[in-house]
Amino acid sequence: MPTPSSQPFCASSIIGTGSYMPAKVLTNDDLSKIVDTSDEWITTRTGIKERRIAAPDEATSDMAAEAARRAMADAGVSAEDIQLIIVATVTPDMFFPSTACFVQKKIGAVNAVCFDVSAACSGFLYALQVARHFINTGNRITALVIGAEKLSSLVNWQDRNTCVLFGDGAGAVVIRRACENEPEAQGRVLSTVMGSDGNLTDLLKVPGGASACPITPENVASRPNTIHMEGRETFKHAVTRMLEASQQALEMAGLSAKDVSLVIPHQANARIIGAIADRLGLPEEKVFMNLDKYGNTSAATIPVALDEARRAGRIKKGDVVLLVAFGGGFTWASSVVRW
Repeated sequence: MPTPSSQPFCASSIIGTGSYMPAKVLTNDDLSKIVDTSDEWITTRTGIKERRIAAPDEATSDMAAEAARRAMADAGVSAEDIQLIIVATVTPDMFFPSTACFVQKKIGAVNAVCFDVSAACSGFLYALQVARHFINTGNRITALVIGAEKLSSLVNWQDRNTCVLFGDGAGAVVIRRACENEPEAQGRVLSTVMGSDGNLTDLLKVPGGASACPITPENVASRPNTIHMEGRETFKHAVTRMLEASQQALEMAGLSAKDVSLVIPHQANARIIGAIADRLGLPEEKVFMNLDKYGNTSAATIPVALDEARRAGRIKKGDVVLLVAFGGGFTWASSVVRW
């Protein structure tokens, strides 16, 4: 038996990606028929042209399970190979059981341990780091990390400042233990940085529907179980924190912005993405965006964009990919991955 010091160092690699977007497309022109807005107003302020809306009988776990199947097919692993399922979501099927348990049932991952992570739009990168800990310590070898949201269930369709922003969808990755004696391992996660500031909880929230503010006949008309956001303050903190997290994750990986082949930022607002790219000194061709097609899908934005970037040939062997997100809490996170 090798001694602990002689065992190869093991990290985590993304070996497969998958995504799923609902069939229904809701355009800006469609929204202009139900709320006082226009395509020009939405596009110039956000960069969003349309978003996907899940069917009434389509739950978060349904979308998550389909994204998981596609990621497993890409990775060439079976459901029985999966030992851990983490679903990042703020729109679970129900308070409990976890959405991850529903995914386990739907894909037949009988050997998996399952739970959810709630960190809003940063949730996928939080879940990725949690899965890395399980893998790096040797307790698990293969995991599914999923970001999935049905944000249409939390939208106030009478609030033009928020209803234009959000959409539904799911993205997933399969990650597996990768040791230093496996030089061909791609998608190796080099670093992850996370942060939170609970003092800013009031700026982006769904205040009602849980223990602090149950829905009652007296408050239901005010729609407390929908998204409330202070847009200007959220924008300011998003740019600052995403920039800091990106720089810290790159430094931790022994890299700088000039080494980045592609940045995949949280798809919330084109102006936020542009500001971050500009401050990192990255040209437009090194920034991946699908915001115009899907809007903000919270925890799903990064895994969906990662899957689309890979399938479009935007990520090649040896590329350094920077992932960065910001969400309610406030929370933020960034990961560096070498393909």
